[in-house]
Amino acid sequence: MSSLTNPIKNHPNDHVFDLPPLPMDAEGLARDFKRYYAHTFGRDRDCQSAYYPYKALAITLRDRLMERWKRTRQAYDDAGGKRAYYLSLEFLMGRTLSNAMLNLDIDNAVETGLYDLGLLLEEIASSEPDPGLGNGGLGRLAACFLDSCATLQLPVRGYGLRYEYGMFRQLIEGGEQVEEPDHWLRDGNPWELERPEFTQRIQFGGRTESYRDHAGRMAVRWVDTHDVLAVPYDIPVPGYRNETVNTLRLWKAAATDEFDLDEFNAGSYPESVAQKNAAEHITMVLYPNDASENGKELRLRQQFFLASASIKDVLRDWIRLHGPDFTRFAELNCFQLNDTHPAVSVAELMRQLMDEHHLEWEAAWNIARQTMAYTNHTLLPEALERWPVRLFRQLLPRILEIIFEINARFLAEVALRWPGDTDRQRRMSLIEEGYEPQVRMAYLAIVGSYSVNGVAALHSELLIEGLFRDFHELWPEKFNNKTNGVTPRRWLSMCNPELHGLLNETIGSGWVRNLEELAKLVPFAEDAAFRERWHGIKQANKARLAEVVAQLCRVEFPVDALFDVQVKRIHEYKRQLLNILHVIHLYNRIKRGDTESWTPRCVLIGGKAAPGYVMAKQIIQLINRVACVVNKDPATAGLLRVAFVPDYRVSLMEVIAPGTDLSEQISTAGKEASGTGNMKFMMNGAVTIGTLDGANIEIRDQVGADNFFLFGLTAAGVESRRHHYDPNGIIANDPELMDVMNLLESGHFNQFEGGLFDAVIMSIRNPHDPWMTAADFHGYIEAQECAAAAYRDRERWLRMSVFNTAHSGYFSSDRTIGEYNETIWHLTPTPPASL
Repeated sequence: MSSLTNPIKNHPNDHVFDLPPLPMDAEGLARDFKRYYAHTFGRDRDCQSAYYPYKALAITLRDRLMERWKRTRQAYDDAGGKRAYYLSLEFLMGRTLSNAMLNLDIDNAVETGLYDLGLLLEEIASSEPDPGLGNGGLGRLAACFLDSCATLQLPVRGYGLRYEYGMFRQLIEGGEQVEEPDHWLRDGNPWELERPEFTQRIQFGGRTESYRDHAGRMAVRWVDTHDVLAVPYDIPVPGYRNETVNTLRLWKAAATDEFDLDEFNAGSYPESVAQKNAAEHITMVLYPNDASENGKELRLRQQFFLASASIKDVLRDWIRLHGPDFTRFAELNCFQLNDTHPAVSVAELMRQLMDEHHLEWEAAWNIARQTMAYTNHTLLPEALERWPVRLFRQLLPRILEIIFEINARFLAEVALRWPGDTDRQRRMSLIEEGYEPQVRMAYLAIVGSYSVNGVAALHSELLIEGLFRDFHELWPEKFNNKTNGVTPRRWLSMCNPELHGLLNETIGSGWVRNLEELAKLVPFAEDAAFRERWHGIKQANKARLAEVVAQLCRVEFPVDALFDVQVKRIHEYKRQLLNILHVIHLYNRIKRGDTESWTPRCVLIGGKAAPGYVMAKQIIQLINRVACVVNKDPATAGLLRVAFVPDYRVSLMEVIAPGTDLSEQISTAGKEASGTGNMKFMMNGAVTIGTLDGANIEIRDQVGADNFFLFGLTAAGVESRRHHYDPNGIIANDPELMDVMNLLESGHFNQFEGGLFDAVIMSIRNPHDPWMTAADFHGYIEAQECAAAAYRDRERWLRMSVFNTAHSGYFSSDRTIGEYNETIWHLTPTPPASL
């Protein structure tokens, strides 16, 4: 037994834990900071690095979080109430330092204490790594949800993976995306707490065998496996000024201490340990490219590793508190599956309850179907995840047996409801037949869950009308909607401190906890003095953003121009291509002298393309080539500037959102599940230009049609037009689009590199283009002209900006989590004891 997991023989008495509360004033914080800086990290006057002051400050704050963290855990144990577990392969938490100071209500004290020591907080905070443990909205949503759970004092624990290398660092070289490893853990993570005593053993490979258990019943065990250790690292998640600190537990893969003794004795020591060393690859990198067979295997390993470790941890905790009786387990526990990635949890919970805790099938299945809840985040069928049966048989043979049994029993239920409807049984089967049979992971999640939700009203409606129609007809009571939200702490209070101050002065500070109070701003939109102050704050935020653009892109953005921004993952359905076609249209207008009543515009685009996504990378290259031509042309000076910001991440968005005027949310209708960037921009007073897609619909409902620039086909319109879509006819009959295509096809943006953008051009002209770029071009141009005209009327634009912030209250993640709790989780808020 490891010394780390060996039980202590001499228990410390209560005096070890009987400590006075740590000071929260500037003097006390500075005193602890000095001790860590000088003694723990051994720094002196010769230290020139900002990293060590950051680390000393992080430990100073973590001590204060630790006090509240332990009390929170104790309060949850003492209450004995229901708990929820949020399983996600991504948690895009962002930097922790500023968020911790805000939620502990010590930001001013820290700044004062450091200033007295001759240190600037802003410089120290900027040295914190931005952990890229997610690649977009899914991971950032998970982070917002954890913030809201802590703020609402709900007993919720997050479970994820501790990737050694996060989302790649994006460089732009010659206009092209280049990926660099993001070794965010190179210097350690001062916020995490390793918990080796809770290490779990995870099985892969091997075979199954039947045997009779101690009661003489037939049972199954999984043997001859190649095991991996899951070592937990805990990260504190503080609520907003309420003494609650919840936990995000991230699992790191580690090799066991065992190796093949036969190979070792034969003199093959390297081979005997190679397989064990390979175990650590499971959490080495975020989301491998699964285009290859090795990539598919690693991704499935990651998913099972997360599910198995997390469920074992929950069952361990249950036995600690309640013993081995699982009678009330479903009553007191809930697993929320964040998208399809953790869907294997359904079968893994069954395996652990039956094989390791000796429950019968029916008892285990009743528990699973009453504890699992599934959130779907996509309308793209290819993103629902299917894994080859062959791969399951190789990696997870026992899990595959359980999935087969779940499927057999489920199809019997379908046959009972619709006798003789073999087509329906084939459509609903968890196994998709064919040359390479596949396990349909989304279907496993639906069958094994008591709740299935989409993340925006339209998304949930399209799910039950399309992808999951058969399941909705069988179980309509399972399906519900939970429109996404974002935390106002990070996405308004922290990232926009000047606006935070104005809001507090104008309507009080209650909006940080109850964002609906922003509605009190509405009358102030008519107050000229208030609008002037609002304008001043926006201009200051734009100046800050312009500095970042100048530094990262070498492009000057004049702050009086319209800041037109689209930052998100690069994907064809999000239509960054439509955006750059509009830029080419504006450039063409300038070149032909059509600049009467012109609105100066700065277009900023950012986002990462998946390493294997060729078309997305070509779109990035096109954006950069167009930007190069536009920015170098003397004719565009003072009229149009374009930049692609590299390595888009949380800390960049914290600067971008407050400095944006026009928020681009232009996905093909029916393709974006929800979106959360649209909400962050809205909270900070940006006006949206967008389609009726995802949460755009609800944003427009909240703010009103007059404060939203709408264009494009509806989701129903996209589907009805798909059968007779003629982009070449559209181009031929639209002189503006024809001019844009002529510039593209003439090679104006890729001179001396003939054919560079042929694939992009062909995608626009393709009658089977699922994104219908050409169909929405004309409406998009008209909406952009309306936006430009509105921006020229400064007072009108300021009113629109105020209205957007004032009506953003619905999009708080506190509201979303409140709805999850009310209709799915049924948890009781549990405050810790006061310090």
